[in-house]
Amino acid sequence: MKGVKKLIGPFRQVIPMTGLPLKGAIPDTELAVISEAGILIEDNKIHSIKKFSQLLEDFKQTDTEVILLEGDHVCLPGLVDAHTHICFGGSRANDYALRNSGKTYLEIAKAGGGIWDTVTQTRKATKDKLAKHTVKLAKRHFKNGTTTLEVKSGYGLSVDEELKMLYAIKEANEILPIDLIPTCLAAHMLPKDYPGSVEDYLTEIGTVIFPKLREEGLAHRIDAFIEESAFSAKQIAPYFKRAKDMGFDVTVHADQFSTGGSEVAIQFDALSADHLEASTQKEIELLAKSKVIATALPGASLGLGCNFAPARKILDAGGALAIASDHNPGSAPMGDLLTQAAILGAFEKLSNAEVLAGITFRASAALNLSDRGQLAKGYLADLAVFHTNNYAEILYNQGNLKPCMVWKNGELIFDRHKG
Repeated sequence: MKGVKKLIGPFRQVIPMTGLPLKGAIPDTELAVISEAGILIEDNKIHSIKKFSQLLEDFKQTDTEVILLEGDHVCLPGLVDAHTHICFGGSRANDYALRNSGKTYLEIAKAGGGIWDTVTQTRKATKDKLAKHTVKLAKRHFKNGTTTLEVKSGYGLSVDEELKMLYAIKEANEILPIDLIPTCLAAHMLPKDYPGSVEDYLTEIGTVIFPKLREEGLAHRIDAFIEESAFSAKQIAPYFKRAKDMGFDVTVHADQFSTGGSEVAIQFDALSADHLEASTQKEIELLAKSKVIATALPGASLGLGCNFAPARKILDAGGALAIASDHNPGSAPMGDLLTQAAILGAFEKLSNAEVLAGITFRASAALNLSDRGQLAKGYLADLAVFHTNNYAEILYNQGNLKPCMVWKNGELIFDRHKG
């Protein structure tokens, strides 16, 4: 209801993630900490943040609803996961076992596993089944503090099956209390059963699916996997040009096993270049000079047992670093953003401020969203609340300290006290 106010507090600490740069390193000394704070919400957005006692006094004569917190609580902006693949059918547990037994990602794919195995299982699933599974996985995410979640297609790999996935994501988004941000990843790999060339496939997707995305509001983002096992820079160029000409945002699966993808991202003014485990100093410097957000996916490194993206070098070069879970059935089945971000921080020697920036406002920038990722007047009232008196405990516990409450658009959507 318009004009309704809510006052939540007191918080021992509110970490608003304001006043910080989009690019480059961030020492913890730059992180704002508001002590004994209250958060005033009006019309589902942040109205003000200041001392709880002062807000209580200022609004005691109004119809403001007061949500009084007992004990120690720390509040962060709702987390933003800018890269997932949680719409899929089947499981790749067997692939995981094979990788741990010494088989490589490409060997498993050639033997019928990998992405194509998930494509086969996803094609067998109905739209409703995919939507239900997406909802189930998304609930795990928001119980862990994520209030904005990007979700890709890419396991259909035909016009009809990709659209089925995107309709399923749309259906799930209508059910869930959090925001799903759909992305069309029809250019995940060339389907094994496609009768034509790479160029034919990409042209078909661009001419048939792209207009549908616009007409039915299915997605405003186009992604592609630039890799030796997927698409080359040369092959993807006309595809991305079509997408940009039609007004879509572009993002790229880049530099996962070999380099080249990050340069494509820069060439087409992509919002982000995601993965980057194979990036060298050359790619790091190019990304740092560009507006492209470098998105590290530590879940894929953990799932594949490979090196992490060079997060420290990217930040020190002046780049913008987001961190996302890459939750998918193959290389990143964990899907726990906070745990993965904490582990990345330990291995890459990132400050708490840099890690938290990577899963809040810098991740929002990777999705071209300017209304979330910070706690400030006019921003969405998306809150992740933790039972602690010190924000540093959140990453110190490496994902073991889960949110006790999660708020989306000023509404309480999860309360761990109630199960």
